[in-house]
Amino acid sequence: MPNHVQIPSESSAFFTPTAFTRHNRFLHAFMQDHEAWFCVQDLGRLMGYPLNERLTLKLDPDQRRHVLLRRDGEIIDCAMVSESGLFALLVHHFVPENRHLRQWLSHEVIPMLRETQSSPVENHPSLSSMHWAGVTVPLLHWQQQAWVKWRDVPELMRGQRPYPVLGTCS
Repeated sequence: MPNHVQIPSESSAFFTPTAFTRHNRFLHAFMQDHEAWFCVQDLGRLMGYPLNERLTLKLDPDQRRHVLLRRDGEIIDCAMVSESGLFALLVHHFVPENRHLRQWLSHEVIPMLRETQSSPVENHPSLSSMHWAGVTVPLLHWQQQAWVKWRDVPELMRGQRPYPVLGTCS
């Protein structure tokens, strides 16, 4: 059971998790440094297996930790496991019914956490590619704009055709 903690209202002192619901049970999770972290107690409820801190000791130290979470307006001390720790616990405590839980985590929860973290508020540059006029060039997304390398512009322009003249001016 999580311990309630009294701390000053300093936003950097605790994490505000995202709450996911499956079969009327909550899973609190957050992203930190591009890594997903999950509440052990919530995960145990979803697995149908009471997970406690002792059971998480089989995980490597980088897969488990304690953090302060803001839940329901209170700050609590909560045992958390990383994404790799979560899957390790699912393997260690294998129950065939948990396949659906793993699929839900893999296909819905974790992608949603990653999508939430990659919001434009953080304003991190990201790379993709653009295919235009038969040419594929790298594209940088930054400050809500797409950027093409200057050296790639002539390649893009070669594929462009001048606009056809549709009429005459008098």
